[in-house]
Amino acid sequence: MKTKIDQKTSTHLSRSLYNLIAFFCISAVIFTTMQAPAYAQETQYERPAWMFGVTGGANFNFYQGTTQNLSDEVFAPQAFGHGDGIGLFVGPMIEYRRPNSVLGFRLQAGYDSRRGSWDQVTTPCNCPADLSTGLSYISVEPSLIVAPFKSNFHLFAGPRLAFGLNKSFEYEQGVNPDFPNSSQPVNESGDFSNMDKTQLSMQIGAGLDIPISSSSKQTQFMLTPFVSFQPYFGQTPRSIETWNVTTIRAGVSIKLGKGKRIETASPMAMTPVRAASVNFTVSSPVNETVNVSFIETFPLRNYVFFDQGSTMIPDRYITLNKEQVANFSEDQLGRFNQITASGRSARQMTVYYNILNILGDRMATNPGTTINLVGSSDQGIQEARKRAESVKSYLVNTFGIRGSRITTDGVDKPSISSTRGNTELALLRHEDNRVSIESNSLALLKEYQTGPDAPLGSVALSEQAPLDSYVTINAAGAANDFKSWKLEVRDENGRMKTFGPYYRDNVRLSGKSILGDRSRGDYTFTMVGETQNGSKVREKAQAEVVLWVNPVVEHGKRYSVLYEFNNSKPTAAYEKYLLDVVTPAIPVNGTVVIQGYSDTIGDRAHNQRLSEARAANVRDIIQKGLTQAGRTDVKFEVKSHGEVIPQSQFSNTLPEERFYNRTVLIDILPKK
Repeated sequence: MKTKIDQKTSTHLSRSLYNLIAFFCISAVIFTTMQAPAYAQETQYERPAWMFGVTGGANFNFYQGTTQNLSDEVFAPQAFGHGDGIGLFVGPMIEYRRPNSVLGFRLQAGYDSRRGSWDQVTTPCNCPADLSTGLSYISVEPSLIVAPFKSNFHLFAGPRLAFGLNKSFEYEQGVNPDFPNSSQPVNESGDFSNMDKTQLSMQIGAGLDIPISSSSKQTQFMLTPFVSFQPYFGQTPRSIETWNVTTIRAGVSIKLGKGKRIETASPMAMTPVRAASVNFTVSSPVNETVNVSFIETFPLRNYVFFDQGSTMIPDRYITLNKEQVANFSEDQLGRFNQITASGRSARQMTVYYNILNILGDRMATNPGTTINLVGSSDQGIQEARKRAESVKSYLVNTFGIRGSRITTDGVDKPSISSTRGNTELALLRHEDNRVSIESNSLALLKEYQTGPDAPLGSVALSEQAPLDSYVTINAAGAANDFKSWKLEVRDENGRMKTFGPYYRDNVRLSGKSILGDRSRGDYTFTMVGETQNGSKVREKAQAEVVLWVNPVVEHGKRYSVLYEFNNSKPTAAYEKYLLDVVTPAIPVNGTVVIQGYSDTIGDRAHNQRLSEARAANVRDIIQKGLTQAGRTDVKFEVKSHGEVIPQSQFSNTLPEERFYNRTVLIDILPKK
């Protein structure tokens, strides 16, 4: 398909640019070596202040958000999310920075390609679909240059003003591989609609000027490899949907200018012998003796989402056979590492995709409970009932639940519908294709808990001191300047231990080897190096050394509550949960860290405000409960992430992932 061709083209472009950059860098080293004078020159020239040249590089483009309404004529049946691609940047540049100065200015402009391809998606007909774009601009990029060490290494940052050039797309939809003759492939191309003509964004990066001509020449050439980062801020190409572009650019500039003449030392001047110069430092870690492990509580979203036009339980939900049910209990889902929130989304979805098995296990354990399954479908009540019956059939036939305990119903739209929104209706309508599990029994839909006494267990800690607990001794330059060096370590009482000899720049020593039977101490580290001519060089550094011990685990608690689409008020059940379960779990002088989130549907700024409102709402409810209990000892930390992808708890591709992103995460930490 054409998408694969685009990917091959991007790969070839990337390799070509890589080879070009490597060629210039190697040439610069060789040329500089050839131009190095055997003795000092009488006539020398400064680094030019004004320089002119060209810039070329590869744009590594990363797509996020959603793209579905391609143009007035083309509407993809399934939204595209993530994507990437490689494009070309090339154009002229001008730069001003005085020799040995910190600040400077650069202006460059040119052809700026943001082309790429989205990850392949599967449409409701089980047909593969691909989307690619030749998006490109003419960009103008003024930058402020900062050389912190007044050297050839520099940082730069500034705005990017882009004018639209190419807004084309190619959409291809294959046929269902199981029914290859049932339909014809779809190939559409054209221009995206609702494209912004201009963009205002930003860039930040770093570069290194490499002279490729002698300083004895007035006209000097410079080769500048660089890398820059252009975040998605301002890089939303369209006035509809949420597609945004983040770009990392790597490339090289070739520039020239005329330097001012300076006078240097006479050719007869002797070059002094370089003295040994070693940067000696000691880094000793704190080695904390306490770790916090979280007891996590996962809410069970009481929905089973169905694919468009289907009445079968989707494959992403975990289903069992009768033999497997005999050995299943929710206690056996898995053991999770709970030291940080990292990976929490995977743990939550592991629990959620077992919702039918957890429900069947709990109904078998609580024989007096009943449930009502309400199916919904935009194709009518008949399909909605079939979805509810599909869930019932699984519980009855696999877990042996009596059919009389399960009632079913079908509706066009669920009682709490996502289509109350007015943006990205295709995604919101997909969320309404579901089966809602309703029950008056709290035992069936209660939250799922982890921890030392809970089904998923707690984390085990290593008994062996990790490498990052060692004391690091750096003697930068020792390998070049010394035959060898050793280390004298003296405690506050004057007792000394000797380590070495060493032949490399850095070593690591365990705290035990330095402290012996002590738990901590203040030490003076002395490096004694022997130079090539036999003289001694001594450098000292001070550090406190703390013995590593297996940390004591203190258990914090992690909860979360869910919100409906575009809503910042919880249901009555969740408000009661915050008051009756979460608030009493806060220890005396504890800290409550509250983080609000949203999905990606709608305007980014609105979603940021929505996540802030949700986090503030949870804080207010917990504060209300604390006030009623007469408590003023709790510290709050409130954060809001909106729809920002790196901080998102979950992806936004599937309905259940968007539902779980409409959340507030609550971490309760004990007093430190």
